Amino acid sequence: MALTANTIDHATLEHLVEAGAVRGASIIGQPGGWGVVVQYGMTERALAAKRGAVRIFRKFETLVGYLKDIGIVKYQVDASQYDPAALQVQRTRSDASQRLKDAHEAVAYRDWLQGKVSASRAGLEDGTNKAITAEEWASVRAAKLKQRDAA
Repeated sequence: MALTANTIDHATLEHLVEAGAVRGASIIGQPGGWGVVVQYGMTERALAAKRGAVRIFRKFETLVGYLKDIGIVKYQVDASQYDPAALQVQRTRSDASQRLKDAHEAVAYRDWLQGKVSASRAGLEDGTNKAITAEEWASVRAAKLKQRDAA
């Protein structure tokens, strides 16, 4: 939607509507959905999403409901650039799925490790586990390494 470079956020638009300063709105069709350009004073601005980019509504009905809720009931529609085939694009994030699986694995490992550490500390406190010296650990480690290298 290259009509305007400037955008307006939801809160500002609401304030302008309440003040009666909005003189018109245009719904502009484009590949992937619908955008809104609001006219107030001598200015035209596109409605922005929360992150600052131009807000695109995938469904016309959602946009109409949005405008009606804030008090804009009359507008122009330009559907010349609207492309319904662009709506068929699948919006999946395979990386998000893997990231979530990795996060669950990390939480499970953390919980397992914390359980092991807690059990070891409890064993040291109640005497079921005995502390070993650095020399004892060095000999145990050397034996384990020797066993591993032999296999």
